[in-house]
Amino acid sequence: MQGNCLTAIPSFVAEQLDYDALQPRFSLIAKPPLPQMQVSVIVPVRNEAEMLPKTLQALADQIDFEGNCLDAKSYEVIVLANNCTDASAAIARQFAQQHPQFQLHVVEQTLPPETAHIGRVRRMLMDEAHRRLQGLGQRHGIIASTDGDSQVDRQWIAAMRHEIAQGADAVGGRTVTHRAERAALDRATKTSYLRFVGYRYLIKQLEDYLDPDPFDRAPRHYQFFGANFAVTHEIYALAGGMPLLPTSEDVAFHRAIIKVGAKVRHSTLMRVTTSARRQGRATQGLADRLSQFQTLGQRQQSFLVASAAEVRAKLLVRRDLRRCWVQATSNQQHAGLAPQRLTQLAKRLTVPLAELHEAIEQSATFGELVQRVEHRQQAMGLWQQQWTAVPIEMAIADLRLCLHQQRQQALATDARRGLGGSRPCAD
Repeated sequence: MQGNCLTAIPSFVAEQLDYDALQPRFSLIAKPPLPQMQVSVIVPVRNEAEMLPKTLQALADQIDFEGNCLDAKSYEVIVLANNCTDASAAIARQFAQQHPQFQLHVVEQTLPPETAHIGRVRRMLMDEAHRRLQGLGQRHGIIASTDGDSQVDRQWIAAMRHEIAQGADAVGGRTVTHRAERAALDRATKTSYLRFVGYRYLIKQLEDYLDPDPFDRAPRHYQFFGANFAVTHEIYALAGGMPLLPTSEDVAFHRAIIKVGAKVRHSTLMRVTTSARRQGRATQGLADRLSQFQTLGQRQQSFLVASAAEVRAKLLVRRDLRRCWVQATSNQQHAGLAPQRLTQLAKRLTVPLAELHEAIEQSATFGELVQRVEHRQQAMGLWQQQWTAVPIEMAIADLRLCLHQQRQQALATDARRGLGGSRPCAD
């Protein structure tokens, strides 16, 4: 499993996604939103009768950072029970009756098999949330997403509101698995899962040194999953809505908001606990990943990932592309487009010079530029030919060594400047 040039694991092939025009074609909910509503939480559900009561209770029990109960009128929850063969919808309706102050809307639908996938269902829900927030004229109204097998932290809504008040357009929260379910996994699966999480964290830590996000500073994490993210309704519309993909719709949506220049925060404050089951409701999710780890363990095979050398090369070339972009879009008379510098950058990116120049000229945001370059790299295949996937154990060891070297360099730099600590730096 190898990443593409400029983004860390997981790899997601750059492609032209066909988004429908975002428009209110119909309403899922007849009852209008309360005027005080600031957050609309969406919960796609399929056969979650066992987990759903805990999911809804967690959403009903929200508090602020001072421990006070959130105003129940300030947020709503929309459950879409789709193609259920259990009592999920009835359980949700009963919960609404038992908690009349909780703004819970329950929708039950049976979709055609070919469209009954998570991308469609999450799109239906988020479009409805967008329609309701837009109708209120609410600036920076928030669409929040979780899943029917997940329990949000008690300060989940307070955390997303805090991050968006600090300037974020979207927030990816930290998602962890239930401790008891994780403990019940066989040793090989659990070890592989924890290694994978650690590998992803090490990449983010290295990124903080080599190519830090100007907005998303440490402490942070690597996740932006359907069970735990929030976005302003303005950015949702600007990005074209949730992609209608049967799998990995959250990954594609993350790319879509990055492309339009969204400020994305990976917040450690916004936490969700989700199921560690190996029979999931959607393909290519956590359940499939755990099953993959189990299979590899049974075969005594290593999980292959991008090497530390490849990760480091990606981050360094993205850093230099970012610097070039900043200079090219500033008032420095296109200083970033100096022929020699651009030629060297194109060579490192393994894309034709003319196409790199065109991508810089035509991209409206840095995120769009990165995705244009990735798309060309995928088509040509030259970047991938430079690298070989390695066992995750080797990659982790090498990433730790690389991080140690970066920290030592940062300490030496701070000592020369008369500063203390080992803060991440750009060089």
